[in-house]
Amino acid sequence: MKTPKSEGKSLASNRAAFHHYEVVERFEAGIALQGTEVKSLRDGQANLKDSFARVKDNEVFLYNCHISPYSHGNLSNHDPLRTRKLLMRRSEIRSLIGKTVLKGFTLVPLRFYLKESHIKLELGLARGKKLHDKRESEKRREQEREARAALGQRRV
Repeated sequence: MKTPKSEGKSLASNRAAFHHYEVVERFEAGIALQGTEVKSLRDGQANLKDSFARVKDNEVFLYNCHISPYSHGNLSNHDPLRTRKLLMRRSEIRSLIGKTVLKGFTLVPLRFYLKESHIKLELGLARGKKLHDKRESEKRREQEREARAALGQRRV
C-alpha cells in the first residue's frame, strides 16, 4: 500500500536513503515492537541510517535499526539492534519477493511515523544510485535552492 508523504507525525527518518537510493515505490508496514521500544521511539530515539529490510521465509524483517534503550526502563530493556519483524499483507510480501529478486532492488526503511496511535514504518523499494546520479541530484537541488533564494530577494 502506497503511503502519502504527509500522513502521520514523523518519529525518525532516513535522510541518507534518498541520497544513496532512488525510491521507486513506497509501502506501509506495521512493526512488532516491545514496550520499551515503543516508548523510546515516541521519544524519537531511533536511527535508520544503516538499516535495511529483507524477505525471509515469506516474512519481512528489519535489520540494523538502532532503537536506543528507554531511559526510564529497567533490567528488561530491549536489545538496541535486534532484528524486528515487519507486519505486511501477504499479497504485498509476494510482490516484494518478485521485485527484490530483480537485479538492483532493495528494501530501505524511510521513516517511522505515528498513524493514529500505532507506529508504522514507511518502506521503500529502491535502486542504488551511481556516483554520477548522486552528483546530478545534488546539482538539481542546488539550482532549486538558488532559484528560491533569488525569488525571495526579488520580493523584498
